[in-house]
Amino acid sequence: MAKKPKPAQPSRRAIWSGSITIGLVNVPVKLYAMIYDRGINFHFLHKTDNQPLKYERVCTKDGKLVPWEEVAKGYEVAKNEYVVFDQEELDAVKPESDKRIRIDKFVDYFSVDPTYFNTTYALMPDKSNDAYSLLLAALKKMGKAGAGRITLRTKEYPVLVHAYKDALVLTTLRYAYDVVDPQAFEELKELKAPEKAELDLAMKIIKDLSGEFDITEYEDTYRRKVEELIAKKLKGEKIVVEKPAEEEVKGLMIALRETLKQLEKK
Repeated sequence: MAKKPKPAQPSRRAIWSGSITIGLVNVPVKLYAMIYDRGINFHFLHKTDNQPLKYERVCTKDGKLVPWEEVAKGYEVAKNEYVVFDQEELDAVKPESDKRIRIDKFVDYFSVDPTYFNTTYALMPDKSNDAYSLLLAALKKMGKAGAGRITLRTKEYPVLVHAYKDALVLTTLRYAYDVVDPQAFEELKELKAPEKAELDLAMKIIKDLSGEFDITEYEDTYRRKVEELIAKKLKGEKIVVEKPAEEEVKGLMIALRETLKQLEKK
């Protein structure tokens, strides 16, 4: 049986350092990774000898391997037509947010649509304990978040700086034009209002299953099962693949009633 993953541990290597600026107020901070993808990672292997495959930079014109010193960045403006940039040219147009998180305004944290949330990072004071502590206390007391922007690597992001578990954290946001409005899908135009009896049963199921959300109740079952497979393979056990039984497709009302019966038995 695979063990439950241990809680993620903080990295001591900052991925960005700079300052939060609010008018003339300056709060030097360091940015640390806070979100980790703990999924299973597979390597591509040569099936005949189990040796790993490697990525190579091959020119599509002559098929030759290209060394890093001959690699350039290009933006495609038409089919096979590129505008080529030197790194110095790109560095020259980096925005101010490359070294500063400039707060433009303060907003109610819960007024921001979570659909736009991207990745959250931990902000730690960088020899700025007093200013950091003051900003943290003020945001906690008022339930506000600072809206601004930051540049990470080569991309600028809108951000929220907010309080979380007695610390300042920064959440990058997606741009409005990066998010599809679900009302743009034609399928929604074909929806019809449900029958009252169906709606009553659905609401009863939701009520019976209602409770407090606890993220620790959830586990990556795919990861656990793959780890169990790895353990069996290391022991030389034979793996027997069992296909899951196909579920019977039931009518909506029948499925609703049977679901309620199952809940009543719990």
